[in-house]
Amino acid sequence: MITESTTPLTTRHTILEIAVFNASSAIVAAAAGADRIELCENAAEGGTTPSYGTLKTVKQALTIPVFPIIRPRGGDFLFSADEFEVMKWDIQLVKELGYQGLVTGLLHADGTVDTVRTKALVELAYPLQVTFHRAFDRAENPLQALEDVIACGCSRILTSGQVPNAYDAKALIKQLVKQAGGRIIIMPGSGVRSGNIASLAEYTGAVELHSSARTQQPTTMAYIRESMREDLATVTVDTAEIQNMKAAIRG
Repeated sequence: MITESTTPLTTRHTILEIAVFNASSAIVAAAAGADRIELCENAAEGGTTPSYGTLKTVKQALTIPVFPIIRPRGGDFLFSADEFEVMKWDIQLVKELGYQGLVTGLLHADGTVDTVRTKALVELAYPLQVTFHRAFDRAENPLQALEDVIACGCSRILTSGQVPNAYDAKALIKQLVKQAGGRIIIMPGSGVRSGNIASLAEYTGAVELHSSARTQQPTTMAYIRESMREDLATVTVDTAEIQNMKAAIRG
């Protein structure tokens, strides 16, 4: 079993969160030095709620903070009433399993934060920490969205600064950190790697950073049905990259 990090969730030391898409990657990332895990499935869809089996396995294997994503499907963040019910049941399960936090978020069709339902999920999740995920990057007005997410009671916002690579939006992320003023954590993510993580943290003032450290693990199948024309590689994490990122931000 991987033992719990001695670094608190809220600290002036920089926290490295690693997004993973299966239980094996969560265990590998923790062993490589991740401070916290964002636990997802379905990398091709940007991350969806992990299965019960994944949640049970990871909870038994790790004691570092793990935040499962609560997202019933890929695509947009405009969820139906039925999908909202699914999200509520999934939050109840995550609480029952003893997780320390979760990741979620909802928008309206006009690009504003769905504050009523997001706040309801935050209240349901209490006392778990809630990260508002990259639905934020689809919001029409990021500065107003920041205030709305704060009003919902979320603990942090995961954002790439509304572009694919967080480093390219470091000016906006810095502005968000300044406007947040300690009321909520702004956590840059997407395209964050060992080559840019230290400068991104220094420029923006972010004290938590997020990366998938993603790599592909080739299949070990001895027999391949070539006529299926499938890529059987699986998404995993690059342990050396995690270690390099930790070294870059910790010195």
